[in-house]
Amino acid sequence: MSLFKAIFKYVWPQIKKYRLAFYSIFILFGTRIFLEGILRPVYFKKIIDTISFSSFDRITVSSDLFKLVFITIGLNFLVTTIARICKFIIYAFEVNVAKELRNFSFRKISKQSQLFFSNNFSGSLVTKSRRFVGSFETMFDILIYDFYSSIIFFIGVFIVILPQSKIIALFFSIFILVYMSIIFFFLKKKIKYDTIEAQSDSRIGGRLADVFSNIFAVKIFSNRDKEEESFKEITQDANIKSKKAWFFSGKIEVIQGFFSAIMLSLILYITAKLWLQNKISTGTVVLIQTYIVIMMDKLWQLSTAFMKFMKSAADMKEMIDLFEVKPDILDPVKPEKIKIKEGHIVFKDVSFKYKNGQSVFEKFNIDIKPGERIGLVGHSGAGKSTFTNLVLRFSDVSEGNISIDGQDIRSVTQDDLRSVISYVPQESILFHRTIRENIAYGKPNATDEEIIQVAKKAYAHEFISKLPNGYDTYVGERGIKLSGGERQRIAIARAMIKDAPVLILDEATSSLDSISEQYIQDAFNELMKGKTTIVIAHRLSTIQKMDRIIVLEDGKIVEEGTHKELIAKNGSYAELWNHQVGGFIE
Repeated sequence: MSLFKAIFKYVWPQIKKYRLAFYSIFILFGTRIFLEGILRPVYFKKIIDTISFSSFDRITVSSDLFKLVFITIGLNFLVTTIARICKFIIYAFEVNVAKELRNFSFRKISKQSQLFFSNNFSGSLVTKSRRFVGSFETMFDILIYDFYSSIIFFIGVFIVILPQSKIIALFFSIFILVYMSIIFFFLKKKIKYDTIEAQSDSRIGGRLADVFSNIFAVKIFSNRDKEEESFKEITQDANIKSKKAWFFSGKIEVIQGFFSAIMLSLILYITAKLWLQNKISTGTVVLIQTYIVIMMDKLWQLSTAFMKFMKSAADMKEMIDLFEVKPDILDPVKPEKIKIKEGHIVFKDVSFKYKNGQSVFEKFNIDIKPGERIGLVGHSGAGKSTFTNLVLRFSDVSEGNISIDGQDIRSVTQDDLRSVISYVPQESILFHRTIRENIAYGKPNATDEEIIQVAKKAYAHEFISKLPNGYDTYVGERGIKLSGGERQRIAIARAMIKDAPVLILDEATSSLDSISEQYIQDAFNELMKGKTTIVIAHRLSTIQKMDRIIVLEDGKIVEEGTHKELIAKNGSYAELWNHQVGGFIE
């Protein structure tokens, strides 16, 4: 039951937005089931009884007979009308709630930290999200068309049959209760199989996304056959688990089939005996048999529906589990209004440890003045990336605090903080959208003139103009249609147009050729004016003109100064400079 409580917790708030349609569905659908499944057979019974009792005087009862016939015809039209209206409302309701669930899923998952996305396959997340919404639609259909309609029908049958024959009503009740008990007994066991099957399906989606997103590496290393065999192993494992789930379902159906046959035979026998004893009419016999036929169909569908319902619940569970994951980085309950304008960054007694206990910073202090240009250098693992992750709040300090313009960065929302920071990563990832949209992502309301201007500054305008559709060219997934240097220039233009007071460049010219790099350096010199700039560099030639260069080792500042000052010291920085070959640190 805890699973269904969790599902209800996340689904009900979206349903409430369309509560009028939700309640209308139950009222209209319940009315339809009552008229179609309960009341209409009663009038058929009355017609049969009227015909049976009037076999020698047809003229006398003709008016009563046609009155019943016209009522039945009217019921048919009424049922059809209600069914069509209800179908329309159900469709509109499910589409609207599905939209809300998709939006909620996106909002909930997108709030997770960068670490969360590093630990989860994007393909699996997409699969789980789609299955979450699809499972809701399946579960709601089952709830209405199977569970709710069956409850209305069973209660109605009991109420109608009880005055006709208490013993038949008793048998109906026993039959339904025992049948449902059998279903619930087996379904508790089956949900385990369905959960395992859902996990296997997510694993397949994750592997597909992993291979397809890295297809270049697969081909360049000639590992297509290896990947195919590995994928076959995963699908074979999923196949085995699916078979176990379906074979268990088959066992349930066999038991249900035999039990249904036994109970149906008993009710048929008792009905015949009661008719011979003249305790029930011919119309009642037909009514009971009509109800039995409908009931058997509903019960058989109900068992299948329960299995689908539980499988859908298991499918939703994976997404629910993700919803339950608390983000590593949280916004303050009462965030302050962002006051950052100058970009004065201060690390005060900052300590940081990863969850595995690995320490990066211990009582780390640094003061970066507004407009100062800082270069961060050091070997891998020195703390350069951790430094920028802390400034951007992709990670939070373990102790101490980081402030910008005197405002603790944890006192504002993450979105507000990052709105005042322009960031160009080492590996530029673009959206599968137009170049215009990718550049304007840093400033959604940017004009075409502004987009072209920053593209020129980033030395991207020339190659963009040569493309078939210019700025309206789609760049492909992750920008795959562009070269590495072209992607980097688009990313640089995107950071330029944002025009934030703090600028972070994570080896932002790493994918550029030497000539382009020189052009970009000129553009950066203009861009950096009036901005606090942090440049992470492995290619030391890119930071020679920085106001200050910080050399990190094991999370500590071992040297700092200008390029010339550090070369003169002949220390760690000079050693890095001397070992640099082709612009890269060995």
